[in-house]
Amino acid sequence: MKLPRVSAVVAAAVLAPAVLFPSAASAADAPQPVGVSGPDTASGSAPDTSARETPRDTGKDTVKDAAEDAGPADQEKQDRAEIQRILADPATGPKVRETAEKALKGTAADLRHFLLVGLEEARRPDNRLLVVQIADRGGPAVRKAADTALRGTYQDVLDFLKTGQYVARAEDQDRAEVERILADPESGPGVREAAEKALKGGAAELRAFLAVELAKQRAIDNQVRVAQFLATGGPAVRAAALKALNGDDAAVLKFLTEGRAAAQAEDDRAEILRILADPESGPGVRAAAEKALKGGAAELRHFLTVELARQRGDDNRVRLAQIMAAGGPAVREAAGKALDDGSDAAVLTFLTEGWARARAQDEAAAAKPGTGTDTGTPAQPAGPQQEQGTQQPQAVRPAALTGTGTGTTTGTGSTTGTGTTTTVAVPGTLAATGTEGLGWEAGGAAAALAAGAALVALSRRRSTEG
Repeated sequence: MKLPRVSAVVAAAVLAPAVLFPSAASAADAPQPVGVSGPDTASGSAPDTSARETPRDTGKDTVKDAAEDAGPADQEKQDRAEIQRILADPATGPKVRETAEKALKGTAADLRHFLLVGLEEARRPDNRLLVVQIADRGGPAVRKAADTALRGTYQDVLDFLKTGQYVARAEDQDRAEVERILADPESGPGVREAAEKALKGGAAELRAFLAVELAKQRAIDNQVRVAQFLATGGPAVRAAALKALNGDDAAVLKFLTEGRAAAQAEDDRAEILRILADPESGPGVRAAAEKALKGGAAELRHFLTVELARQRGDDNRVRLAQIMAAGGPAVREAAGKALDDGSDAAVLTFLTEGWARARAQDEAAAAKPGTGTDTGTPAQPAGPQQEQGTQQPQAVRPAALTGTGTGTTTGTGSTTGTGTTTTVAVPGTLAATGTEGLGWEAGGAAAALAAGAALVALSRRRSTEG
């Protein structure tokens, strides 16, 4: 006995899940956006593409029975609406789209055949094309998994699209993250060694490194860094580093991210105060140091690492000019060569070595017969503004001459004395290097004017030569 005939609307509602909507996975048929390996979600988990795991049940018997209950006109209308919905889906693949458009131009039987048979057949090439597109945008693991799927059965293709691509993509993401850590200059030796080892392995090794080994190796590297600061830092840095090493990993990390900078600023301030207290510090160094003390940690560090060397170089040039203005022929010649060279190293070499040698030459020349009587203190050679018969001002002499007796300087350039020995002070390092010799206060205004004149003359000479 046949069931009572139901209305077309009721039949359509019954048949819709099984017959009219067999393309639940059609959204995955279209090419994926450029730059990704495939479908993704905000949480990083794979979307449900279970409809693609196996060809869906076409429900042919149900459709046949429903066709007997529904009118032909109603069935054709419903089939046409379903095909238009498939075409409106932007994820529909090219082969499915082509076949669907062709069916719409045909008869009611063509519409029915497409939904029952043609749709699933058209999905196969579209799914393979999707695998190729995912491989093109994927990393090494994704490309390898895609190639394996394409060489296998259609079920392998469906498995790749459902789960395989996401597993492979996770491996690629882990590998990229490990490579980024390895390229980070802040990564310590322990982290680098473990990262390189992980990169030689597979997905399990990469995940183990990121999940477990990375934190362990970072903690060890951090302890090594703190120990280095303990060995090389100033008093405040050493105290803070020792306290951190006696604590846990969090204390070590806090020292590296916060405590070390604060302790370094404390040490920097103490060092600048020491430089200011040094009588050998020149005027340029003093001015820059006082300015740095008014700033913060960055200004203190900048002074010590950049400005100090620059200001010492300038102060050394001023001091060299003072010596050049007050020295004899050999001193002036050696000083001029240092200034002509122009480098900080040449100026410092003159002050620490060249000045003493040149002054000794001048003193030896002054002690020769006919130039003076070497009975005590060596005669001073004539300076750039000194003539024979006049006494050179003591204030602008290049170095102090000390003896155990008393001496008398004559107007002829010779010096007589009653002492038995005479020693010459040899300059060491200058400009805040603790050297004895011509001090910043030596000569007062006369030395300053002479130094300024020498620097101006040098500047003009270089401009002419240029």
